[in-house]
Amino acid sequence: MYPVFFDIRGKRCLVVGGGKVAERKIYGLLSEQAEVVIVSPEVTTTIARLAAHGQCCLQKRTYHADDLHGVFLVFAATDSPDVQQQIAVDAKASGIPVNVADKPELCTFHVPAVLRRGDLTLAVSTAGKSPALAAMVRQKLAGQYGDEYEQLLQLMGKLRPLVIGAADTSDERKTLFQNILHDDIIHWIEGGRWDKICSHLRALLGPGVDMIINGDMRAEGDRTSNFCKK
Repeated sequence: MYPVFFDIRGKRCLVVGGGKVAERKIYGLLSEQAEVVIVSPEVTTTIARLAAHGQCCLQKRTYHADDLHGVFLVFAATDSPDVQQQIAVDAKASGIPVNVADKPELCTFHVPAVLRRGDLTLAVSTAGKSPALAAMVRQKLAGQYGDEYEQLLQLMGKLRPLVIGAADTSDERKTLFQNILHDDIIHWIEGGRWDKICSHLRALLGPGVDMIINGDMRAEGDRTSNFCKK
């Protein structure tokens, strides 16, 4: 399986089915701001409520191949093996990625177990063989990667223009990024040691980094002094 992250904001995603499995798929899609369409003769009260509040489009009927028109992703979550099989066949014929609940052999993509720290996303997949194992690994990762990694990613995003301006080649940029990510930087963030971080980054990028670091400290609620003052 080739790992990839899709931007599904505003894209139509079809969920065929109205049970608890469909609920989980719907919530995952809505969290990423997809346009969610549900096709099922019967749905849970939760799905009905989401539709009543305008968070998704519900069509209470059986699936038809025409439902795939304009769809970016398809999720088959019915209790009918025949319908599940037909959705997979139709989606593949239309070149639309399809996920079939509990049938990894029919899927063209799998939904991983996900851990998020802001814009940092860690995804664990077992190619559909054991979602329980993927969930177990995600829990272990949750203990290793805390909120400090979200702060580090925010900082790296702000530093990126300085790094690009300071290095002439891609190899030089790669080396500079590697040097910025000092082995201790995550511990400095955990301990609020912005003095250490500032000293480290100024040595690599010059005094232009001061405003970025001080801005991050202000965002943290001024819990630290302005370490980047000379």
